[in-house]
Amino acid sequence: MKSVMNPSRWLGAGDRVFIVVLVAAVVLVVLGNAVAAEGSAMHVSTYTLTLLGKYLCYALLAVAVDLVWGYVGILSLGHGAFFALGGYAMGMYLMRQIGERGVYGHPVLPDFMVFLDWDALPWFWYGMDHFGFAMLMVMVVPGLLAFVFGYLTFRSRVSGVYLSIITQAMTYALMLAFFRNEMGFGGNNGLTDFKDLLGFSLQSDNVRLALFVTSAVALLLGFLLCRFVVSTRLGRVCAAIRDGEARVRFLGYRTENVKLVIFTLSAVLAGIAGALYVPQVGIINPNEFSPLNSIEIVVWVALGGRGTLYGAVVGALVVNYAKSYFTAALPEIWLFALGALFVLVTVFLPRGVAGVLRRRGAKS
Repeated sequence: MKSVMNPSRWLGAGDRVFIVVLVAAVVLVVLGNAVAAEGSAMHVSTYTLTLLGKYLCYALLAVAVDLVWGYVGILSLGHGAFFALGGYAMGMYLMRQIGERGVYGHPVLPDFMVFLDWDALPWFWYGMDHFGFAMLMVMVVPGLLAFVFGYLTFRSRVSGVYLSIITQAMTYALMLAFFRNEMGFGGNNGLTDFKDLLGFSLQSDNVRLALFVTSAVALLLGFLLCRFVVSTRLGRVCAAIRDGEARVRFLGYRTENVKLVIFTLSAVLAGIAGALYVPQVGIINPNEFSPLNSIEIVVWVALGGRGTLYGAVVGALVVNYAKSYFTAALPEIWLFALGALFVLVTVFLPRGVAGVLRRRGAKS
């Protein structure tokens, strides 16, 4: 037990390098914005700060996918749904902070409900004007959906490509549902025009910096949690299920329960990533449920190297930086480049960038 609780026993060399680089990057950004004058080389602009914060949210999402795919063998093409649900929970809280307060100090109806002539707040919006309750829903809603979905599919022993197709169908169904105005989530426009978070203006540079730091802390804590989980006996059972579930079941393990726990934990992490993403980009709409988004997440993990966690972070950062560049410079070729990247990685780098680095480290 003592060896498990000692981080030096379950953090590898690559993990330590990742943690040092992440902490150093955050410290440099914070110090640069605190000390350097605006316009200097050390100062990070608000746009760049927001972009980096968004990348960190994607990195946490990639870690969540790597946990289920790299260590349990569950290729989920629906984690974009958990990410979006966490984002909607945060968006609902931010929408409730807009405008004047009505009777008993409660916020008035959101603008889109007034436009649609709604005269009362839907029941599922109750409590979303309280930060603590909203943050609880950020974790509960994606976690509950993952638990119910996982319970039904894992108990039925659905696996492989069939499970991947079902997860993609789930996120597509949610996208179609959230596009409907009567759902009460803003329809195709979604939730936007956010003003304040905990009483602080979202346009403030200090708030942007705080969101960036919070995203980095969430990524670090999520990474450490996943690394701890896969280093325990539970993690070893997960690896055994990935490599041969039938044999593990024959040994007496309830493999469906193990997969359910990891799948639910992964969904909660994805929801947290989505909640941190929304105040930084300023909008959440049904397009976040798009199956293409979930496929992109798998590409991040494949490129970085699944089954490493830090490789998933590298993949998320590299692909999203490339996406930001190509969609601005050559928007018409981005999707072709993404598809080609996935094929090339699958053929020439089956273990991703992390696998290449590991081989070079072993040779040296």
